[in-house]
Amino acid sequence: MTTHPDQRYLDGLLSNDTRLVREIYERFARKIRRFITQHQGSEEDAADIFQEAIMDLYYQVRHKELRLTYPFEPFFLLICKRKWLNELKKRGRQPVTKKLDDLYDVGEDVFAAAEKVVQEEAQAGMFLEQFARLGEKCREILGRYLTGEAQEQIALAMGVTYGYLRKKKSECMATLLSYVQKQQTRL
Repeated sequence: MTTHPDQRYLDGLLSNDTRLVREIYERFARKIRRFITQHQGSEEDAADIFQEAIMDLYYQVRHKELRLTYPFEPFFLLICKRKWLNELKKRGRQPVTKKLDDLYDVGEDVFAAAEKVVQEEAQAGMFLEQFARLGEKCREILGRYLTGEAQEQIALAMGVTYGYLRKKKSECMATLLSYVQKQQTRL
């Protein structure tokens, strides 16, 4: 697979290129903020999630030599959305007030919850690997859907009919699902 031109964003993070880092913030922060504030979060939550996603990407590029073979935007938005949904799940498990005894009681349920988070992260990674296996057109279509863009706008931007886009999206989702299911049976 060839490296996508958007690899420049990851390279910019690695080299601390302030121009490219600023571009990432300018191009994507608003979308992340909108998503999180529309899904029970605050602007501070959005800033935290955005920053955590940037740090995760930096780690992946530096320590695991992550290479993009598809556009940066859907990949980054997916990371941020997954992080926010995981944060909402964590918040849902926490009581509003805590007794002093609860603060010192670290039982088996905490370890089970931590194991579940680890499994969810592994599944997200596996999903991204299978997503990367899709053809360029499928990655573009599904990536645009992940950004929340309207189907009509996607069809117009891609120069295809609405009917074709819906059919192609279904085919791409079916392919992705089959990849994921095959991978899960191997594990």
